[in-house]
Amino acid sequence: MCEEQKPLFRDLAGDDPEPEVTEIESLCLNCHENGMTRLLLTRIPHYKNVVIMSFNCEHCGFENNEIQPGGAYAELGVRWKLNIQESRDLNRQVVKSDHTAVIIPELDFEIPALSQKGVFYSCKCHYIYNQAVRRQQHPEHAEQIDQFVAKLEELRSLQKTWTLIIEDITGNCFVENPEAPKKDPGCVRTDFKRSKEDDIKLGIYTEGSQALAGALTSEEPSVASYDQLASDEVLQFRTNCPECNAPADTNMKITKIPHFKEVVIMATVCDACGHRTNEVKSGGGVEEKGVKFEVKIRNREDFTRDILKSETCNMGIPELELEVGGAALGGRFTTVEGVLTAVKDQMREGVGLGDAGGEAREKVERCISSIDEILEGKSTATLILDDPAGNSYVQNLSDDPTVFDDGLKVVHYERSYEQNDELGLNDMKTEGYEES
Repeated sequence: MCEEQKPLFRDLAGDDPEPEVTEIESLCLNCHENGMTRLLLTRIPHYKNVVIMSFNCEHCGFENNEIQPGGAYAELGVRWKLNIQESRDLNRQVVKSDHTAVIIPELDFEIPALSQKGVFYSCKCHYIYNQAVRRQQHPEHAEQIDQFVAKLEELRSLQKTWTLIIEDITGNCFVENPEAPKKDPGCVRTDFKRSKEDDIKLGIYTEGSQALAGALTSEEPSVASYDQLASDEVLQFRTNCPECNAPADTNMKITKIPHFKEVVIMATVCDACGHRTNEVKSGGGVEEKGVKFEVKIRNREDFTRDILKSETCNMGIPELELEVGGAALGGRFTTVEGVLTAVKDQMREGVGLGDAGGEAREKVERCISSIDEILEGKSTATLILDDPAGNSYVQNLSDDPTVFDDGLKVVHYERSYEQNDELGLNDMKTEGYEES
């Protein structure tokens, strides 16, 4: 009987009897002798797969430790804006990749990507390094640095509130939410599309992505664009698995949702690790108004409602004080039962909790238990879907499509300036654009 194959990325645990560490002899950049690099492929609890690298030189004692993501880059970049008001905000755990820029607007200060690893400790050490020599040779520069470090200490001691912005073009940075599963009152997450320059920095122009770009821009009528893709045709192209980064096939198909619009369904199955992803994107643009659905969950029939949740749609259950951002679950076409199960599974995996303390973990566990009671029919609840882009849909169980059933309430509303800004509509020029 063959031995059971262990996963490539195993959970990071101190009691793992056989951690699979790879050792590679490599050049020490400090003394130019040969040192030893150790690689460990592991999964950080409540985060994702990573590669831990540790270098040690026995000749000069030089050491270096580094962590790199073990999966593919996210589809969108991410920007976190955190309002620092109390000591709890300073204790938030932050996942920062090498491509993360750190900005403090109050100081007009920025740590560029691919630069310092930390925020306070690293930048302070950077500025006070060789200050004694600098005071002798350039006293005016040394005085400016002393003043800046003093301002930095004022922020760290919370003498006034300030803002921390971290921006990552890979989408692989994260800020802990101490109020989980509630919406974070002090932090705002915004996803953005990478520029061509950002793509070049990440080197994501692989053969698969070039093939996809060629397929979607081809003059052949079968794959030229979404509009020319037949409703019964499935387009397949090569991508990388978001879990293990192995080559995988992604299938794309356009379908029409009755009484709504066309949507693009994309599904990826990885033969290497078995990971599956399903994603739904709107086939059209942003609607003139946002839409808000209130769905009463009372019986088994309510669980069967079809739901199209776009990636801009926020979800909430007031009875549980639960709020989930649009990017958390992504876009998907499912049912009421399916979306509740997806939220429960994501919370059970602990996504976004980091190594949160017992109180935060207890809140999440209570919320999971409450969702189980709803799924088992032991309690009722209200599911709220709020999509500023207007690209989400909830099935109407009424026989008359012009009249909503008693368990569904739909409200179309005018977007606020802030919502238009998040959708990138405020900077969009629709008249006279050819002049510039």
